[in-house]
Parts: sequence; structure tokens; C-alpha cells
Amino acid sequence: MKLDVETLRYLSKDDFRVLTAVEMGMRNHEIVPTELVDRIACLKHGGTYKVLKNLLKHKLLHHDSSKYDGFRLTYLGYDFLAIKTLVNRGVFTAVGRQIGVGKESDIFEVATEDGTVLAMKLHRLGRTSFRAVKSKRDYLRHRNSYSWLYLSRLAALKEFAFMKALEEHEFPVPKAVDCNRHCVVMSLVQGYSLVQVKQLENPDVVFETIIGLVIRLAEHGLIHCDFNEFNIMIDDNEMVTMIDFPQMVSVSHRNAQMYFDRDVECIFKFFRKRFNLSFHEEKEAIDQSELDGDESGWPCFSSISKSAGFLDKELAASGFTRKDQDGLEKFVEGKAEQDVGSDEEELVDEGHVFDGQDGANIRSLSFLRLEDQNEQAVVSHDDIDVDESSLQAFVNDANGDVGGENKKEKEVDGEITNENENDAELAKRLNKQRRQAVAAAHGRRRALSARNSYKDKGSKSSQNAKIQKQLACW
Repeated sequence: MKLDVETLRYLSKDDFRVLTAVEMGMRNHEIVPTELVDRIACLKHGGTYKVLKNLLKHKLLHHDSSKYDGFRLTYLGYDFLAIKTLVNRGVFTAVGRQIGVGKESDIFEVATEDGTVLAMKLHRLGRTSFRAVKSKRDYLRHRNSYSWLYLSRLAALKEFAFMKALEEHEFPVPKAVDCNRHCVVMSLVQGYSLVQVKQLENPDVVFETIIGLVIRLAEHGLIHCDFNEFNIMIDDNEMVTMIDFPQMVSVSHRNAQMYFDRDVECIFKFFRKRFNLSFHEEKEAIDQSELDGDESGWPCFSSISKSAGFLDKELAASGFTRKDQDGLEKFVEGKAEQDVGSDEEELVDEGHVFDGQDGANIRSLSFLRLEDQNEQAVVSHDDIDVDESSLQAFVNDANGDVGGENKKEKEVDGEITNENENDAELAKRLNKQRRQAVAAAHGRRRALSARNSYKDKGSKSSQNAKIQKQLACW
């Protein structure tokens, strides 16, 4: 889609507010419902629908009503959001002509306030010419569902990170300025792509420089994976600059050797065809300190050591991610903790360590003993043959009358109460035991009035029952 920035001048704050609302809704919606856009934008007096109509006219949104009425962002609308943000940051103030088109990006000239010309790269994954992103790029990782806008954003972030790191390690790459969404702003390389160059004054020196860059990247733990004449820039002084980095992988990748050999093969093939270089004759001319090769002079991937750094770990390159490193460290720490825990378990088994579990076991044993005593008491109550005299004795004991065989019990109770006069809880327990004994003598049946006392509370029958109880007491 052609980028026409003239429309950007006439868009209002409400227009960008609705565009941002659609972008926020696309985090969990493929097609954002119109009602959701209205709720997120929060424009007064139904202004959202008028703005949506204006954005549709400029093709910043796409309307879809197949399943429900909704909208989604187009690449042009996503471009406007990124450009507006970068302009507000002061990164650049003007957008110029288009200087490059690729299978997954467009490149434009932009100018800063002081007139410095920069390059703006807009990632556009999902074109008809390059749709096999899931199989050829490692942007998704473990994700199953995705949108092209989200993949473009991931590619831009990845390229910006690689460009920053390579610049710090003094690789010949463009200077990364800023990044927002799927847009990367970098310095403009003054030169031409190698595919446009027909003649070179020193093709041998340029060839050695390019192969040396491939080896340097491998020593830092990275492989370009698309190192060919289209991604190599050369200026009038035959200085080489690398571009296009989002597909870089680690040397720990399972296909690292294949990608390395493919990059080297592309360079050899291009220089052989374009500049008629014979590499069998140049074997002695090539610096053997950099190229540990075979008879054809090719660098050997297995002989390259990662002595210069570990950029693949720092940048989470494909094949060796930060999560893998963290998982390895957690596994080692967890194994150490497991060993310490096994040692403590052995000490417990030997009887050297005592904790609160022993007290719990003792309490459980005492509880079992109490249960046995209660069972014996219940059995003894069941075996008693209740007669009238024993029943009268239990009743007299409950009412405070002393008689017959209960005198001994009274004496024992008196001794206990004399020793524990201040213990109110003990007295309550004794009274409770007496009531239980009376209930056992009565066959554990409550009186009819007691069983029906919960019924008709506050009624005349309950009041009559209270009067009868008072009369009985008198």
C-alpha cells in the first residue's frame, strides 16, 4: 500500500484517538466490534461513528461485517500511528521519497529539524511475495495465533536490538536512532547495494572483508542467515555496510551450520559470477588466520570459536534464548535445593530432628485413649439395668438430695470441689457429667416438653409451658 503522508496533515486528535482504540482492541480481537471501539475511544455525542466513517474513506481502517460489525487496522493506519508517535518525540519532522522496496519492508527518507536525512524502515510482513513467515522466521516462537501487524512489530523490535548491539561492537551497520511499532529509524547509508555494482577496483579486498564479517559474526555467536548481495551496501570508497538483521540466529541453532554455509556460498557464487574470481588460485592470498578452510578456501563453521562475545545470549537470538538460560539456571538451583531437602529427610528418619509433628502425634494418641474411655462408659451405661430405686437415686442426686449409695459420690465430689474451689471450669464439667448420667439412666430420652420447646416460640402454648414449670418449682 502506498504511503501518502499528505492525509496525515488533516487528521485530528479524535481520528488518532479512534485509531488507537482500534489498535488496543486488536490485542484480543481479530475484528474489533464497533461498540468496543466506542467504549475505548470515549468520544462525546456519538462522535466515534463519524470518525470511523472518515477513517474508512482514507483507507486507514477496514470494515468487516461477516460475523459481526467491526473494524481492523490496515498497514496505512498502522504507519500513521507510528509516524505520529515518532514526530511527537522529535525524531524527524518530514517524510520524503521511497528509496527501497523489499519482500517484507519499505524504506523511506525522513528529515530531522536540522535537515539531517535518515532512513525509515516500515516492516510489512504478510505480502503475497512472502507469506511463509511462520516456517522461515522465528518471530512467533510458541504462539499459535498471530496477526501480520503484530509480526511486523516483533520484526522491527528484533532488528532494532540487533542493530544497537552490533553498533556497540563496532560492526559496519547503520546507526539505530529510534523504534516504534513496526517502524525503525536509522542513519542513511551513503552507497549502493552490491547487486547494483558492476565493477570494483579491488574485488579481492572486498571479498575478504565480507567473508571476514561472516566469521566475526560467528565469533560473536550470531549468523546473519540472509547475507547476500542484496543486503550488503558499498560506497565509493568500497567500504562495506551490512543491513537487514531481523532473521539472525544463534550459532547454537540446530541449523546453524546450514545457514552459515549458505551465507558463505552466496558470497562465493556472486563474486565468481560477477567479478570472475577463481578461489582455487587465491587460496594463498586469503588470510589463513581468518579462514580455516578446505581446498576451495571456504571457512569451516566447526573451527570457529565464540571467543569474541555472546551476543546471541544477550539478544535472545533464535536457537538460544534468555528463557532457555533462565530455565537452565532454575533447574540447577532446584536440583541443589532438592539435595538439601533429601539430607533433612534423612536426619528426620534417623531421629535427629524433631518438629511439631511429634506433638501432633502425641495429641492424636491421647485423643484415641479418650475415645476408648468414652466407649467403655457408653458400654457400661448400656449394660446397667435401670430400676426404680436407681432412677430415684439419680434424680435425687441431680436435685441436690443426698441418699443411699450416692453419699460416697457426694463425698468424692466434695473433696474435688474443696481442692479446686477457684476452678469454675471443673465445676461445669462435673455438672455436665451428672446430667449425662441422669440422661443415661432415663435411656437418653429428653422430656416431651424439652423436645418441643423450640416450636411456637412466643406463642400462647410456650407461655403456658413456662407457667407450668414455675408452678412445679413452687
